[in-house]
Amino acid sequence: MQAPIGVFDSGYGGLTVLKEFTKHLPQYDYIYLGDNGRAPYGNRSFETVYQYTLQCVSWLFKQNCPLIILACNTASAKALRTIQQNDLDKKFPGKKILGVIRPTTEIIGNYSKTNHVGIMATSGTVQSQSYLIEINKFFPRVKVVQQACPMLVPLIENNEFENEAADYFIQKYINDLLKQDEKIDTILLACTHYPLIKKKIEKFLPKGVNVIAQAELVAASLKDYLLRHAEIETQLSKNKTIQFYTTDSSEDFNNHASIFYRKKVISKQISL
Repeated sequence: MQAPIGVFDSGYGGLTVLKEFTKHLPQYDYIYLGDNGRAPYGNRSFETVYQYTLQCVSWLFKQNCPLIILACNTASAKALRTIQQNDLDKKFPGKKILGVIRPTTEIIGNYSKTNHVGIMATSGTVQSQSYLIEINKFFPRVKVVQQACPMLVPLIENNEFENEAADYFIQKYINDLLKQDEKIDTILLACTHYPLIKKKIEKFLPKGVNVIAQAELVAASLKDYLLRHAEIETQLSKNKTIQFYTTDSSEDFNNHASIFYRKKVISKQISL
C-alpha cells in the first residue's frame, strides 16, 4: 500500500513548496491537494480556516498519508496548532502534521547581521502575528516588522507579475516595509506565492539586503525531520510519483498550477 507525503494548500502557492520537496527529496511519493474551491483563506476567520483545513487533511489521511505538510501560511497560522492539539491523537493516531512557519522562524534570525528582519506576507498572515510570536521565541533580540502585500497574490495567480503594475506594487510594499525599519538586512517572503517574484523584489532593494524564500527552508527542515523520525520515514513509499487534486475545476487548476510548478500538471477534481 502506498504511503505518500500529503501536501496541502488553499490554492496554488504550496506548489512552490512541493517543487522544493521533489528537488531535495525526489525518492518519495507525494499527494498535493489544493482547496481552490474555497480559496483564498487569508481573510477568513480562524474557525473557518480550521474547519476547512481539518476537512482537507482528513481527506489526505484517508489516502493513507502518514505525514501531511500544510504548505500554506494561513492554514499553518490559523489551524495547525488546533488540529495538532485537539484532533490528531483522537481522530488520526500515529499521524503527523507539520506547517511552514516553524521551520522558517527557527532559522531566519541566523541570516541577519543587524538583527532586523522584515516580513512580506498576505494580510491574513500579518494579522495572525504568527511570525512575530514564533521568531521572538527563537531570536528574542531580533526586531521584526511586517508588511501586508494584498495585491501580490492576485497578480501572481493571474500571471500578471511580469508587468508594470506588479512592479509598482512590489516597489510600494518594499518602501513601506523599509520605512518601518531602515536597519532591515533580511526579508522573509512569508507567502508561498512570492518565490515567483523573488528576483523582482531583489531588484528594488538596497544592496546587502537578503531575500529568503521559505520553500527552501521548509524542504531542508522536512529532510531533517525524516532523518530524525524513522517511525514516520519507514512508512513512506518511494516510487517518485506525484498526484494532484483540487476542490475546483481540474482544467483551471492545471492551467494555473504550471505557473507555480514550472511543469505541466494533470489534476483530478474531488468533493470533500
